[in-house]
Amino acid sequence: QVQLVESGGGLVQAGGSLRLSCAVSISYFSRYSLGWYRQAPGKQRELVAEIGAFGNTNYADSVKGRFTISRDNAKSTMYLQMNNLKPEDTAVYFCKVWATWGTNNYWGQGTQVTVSS
Repeated sequence: QVQLVESGGGLVQAGGSLRLSCAVSISYFSRYSLGWYRQAPGKQRELVAEIGAFGNTNYADSVKGRFTISRDNAKSTMYLQMNNLKPEDTAVYFCKVWATWGTNNYWGQGTQVTVSS
C-alpha cells in the first residue's frame, strides 16, 4: 500500500521560511515524478512545483525564486523549501506522486501552512 506522510507545516510570519517534507512508501521511488500542490479556502487545488525522475523541475509563476522542490531518492522523500513566504501562500499543501508511464497517482493527506501579515 502506497503511503505519503507530510510534515513541516505551521504558522509563520510573512518573510519567514518553512520546509515541507513528504515521506513516500512506494517501490522504485526514484522512477516517479513528484509534486507539491496547494489549496486555499474557496479555491481550486493548484500546482506549486514538480520534479521529474531526472531532477527536472517546474514551478508556478507565483513561487518562482522563493520555493525550491527537491528529492532524496535514498530516503524516498521529497521536500519543498519555502522562503520569503507571503500571506497569499496560506493554504493546505499536498504532496503527490505519479507514474509518467501509467495512470497511477497518489496523494498525501495535506499539511496546513499559514502565513500571517
